[in-house]
Amino acid sequence: MIMFVSVSCNKLIEPEVYSILTDANAFQTKDDAIAAVNAVYSRLKQPSGTNDSWMYYAGFQVTITDLTTDAGHASSGGDVGLMSDCNWGPTNTYLAYAWQHQFKLISDANNALYYVPKVAVITDNEKAQFQGELRFLRALGYYDLTSAFGAVPLMTEEDVAKNIQSPDYEAKVPVTDVAKLDEFIISDLEYAAAHLPVNYTSHAIYSTNDVGRATKGSALMLLCKLYMRQHQWQKAVDATTSIMALKQYELYPSYAGLFAESNKWSSENIFSALSNNLLDATEMMNHFGPINNTEVTDRWQYFGIPWHFWNTFEKTDERREMFYYDYIGTDGLHYVQPPAGVTTPPKGFYYLSDVASKKYADPKGSTTYLDGHVFPILRYADALMSRAEALNELSGPNQESIELVNKVKARSKATLLGSAGTFTQASLREAILQERGWEFFFECKRREDLIRMGKYESVVNKYLSDVGKQPRINMAKHKYFPYPQAQVDLNSNLVNTDRQ
Repeated sequence: MIMFVSVSCNKLIEPEVYSILTDANAFQTKDDAIAAVNAVYSRLKQPSGTNDSWMYYAGFQVTITDLTTDAGHASSGGDVGLMSDCNWGPTNTYLAYAWQHQFKLISDANNALYYVPKVAVITDNEKAQFQGELRFLRALGYYDLTSAFGAVPLMTEEDVAKNIQSPDYEAKVPVTDVAKLDEFIISDLEYAAAHLPVNYTSHAIYSTNDVGRATKGSALMLLCKLYMRQHQWQKAVDATTSIMALKQYELYPSYAGLFAESNKWSSENIFSALSNNLLDATEMMNHFGPINNTEVTDRWQYFGIPWHFWNTFEKTDERREMFYYDYIGTDGLHYVQPPAGVTTPPKGFYYLSDVASKKYADPKGSTTYLDGHVFPILRYADALMSRAEALNELSGPNQESIELVNKVKARSKATLLGSAGTFTQASLREAILQERGWEFFFECKRREDLIRMGKYESVVNKYLSDVGKQPRINMAKHKYFPYPQAQVDLNSNLVNTDRQ
């Protein structure tokens, strides 16, 4: 039996609209302000418009930092392989991603900085708190952008106001030079340091201990990073003095424990991108985890550490054990490092092209597709190492620098440095650089460390040559990445002359 249904088209069904969010009724309550601030934090990890959960500080950031040095490798080819081979160009997708997501963080912070102060019901203290968090997050975005691209357009909440009054969707915004951008970053961070609390225990505005929020220590540590980049050594020392005076931070007892997926926060964390595998999860385990492993299954080893770098760890250094360097795979093969000059493995063996890290692939962690690893953006070990470096740059080898470095080394049972008298300023600088590489691998610090110490060209070119690849780094062209071609096409003020 066939039934026919007659449908009248004389009148469309009108949906019942219960509410519409507009400029007139948005940003009315304290909860609205908190929601706006929280949304900016989400930009530290998540993209928009895709299902990928690995952008920015959910793992992606390593592609424009560690992966472009001697301490990162991608064997998958494509644009990420070109980054790993130091053979990038303006059309590389990963440069476009970096620009996109760092500016999204800044844009969302600017929007919130424009609207939140207009919420009439919040107090001056609440406004200062919210603005302190937002200005820290904006400063972080601009710090990352200027480290990667140098001079970029400077956009603030004032531009939000202008665009509301008279939008110009084809505006070609001029770039601001790095010196002026640094001044802007410092202004934001000084405000944040002055208005943010040292922690969120029994906080008047947030009812829970919100450990992932920006604090006074976060602002001071990012200031320290900027002063280090500028070679403003005394200011960097002063910043670390202020951090230590807060008495909020100490090294976590175990390096492996620090990066356990279950360890969401500790006294070593100054600022991190937090997550868990049930809510706001990431794909870090997929990208950093080992292939065909029986403990950490179904992972891709998209990002690995070159054997060239892993071989520099001492056998007594516990950080050496933070890698999947020797295991029997799910296919029964023995996964190992290939002997020098050997490309074809014997029967029963598989030669790994690089070595996967446990830092974001905890063998006791998630077994689901998404995971909850925390990405450490700023931690106390960096404060100690930065202070040691700055003191050495100010006055040469000194006992405090030695003790600070040894404090970090001792946790991992690495061989301690000798007395200050056994070093020159140059040799202690080299020892600090080496220790930073071992301590902060895959934490987005290697490239800036090499550039700051004047070693990027020599170290990376030697690595490329040693592994049979073309040495490509020329500091005259490679201090900054080229602007993404899509942005150059939109804005004639972005010029890639002398960039590669």
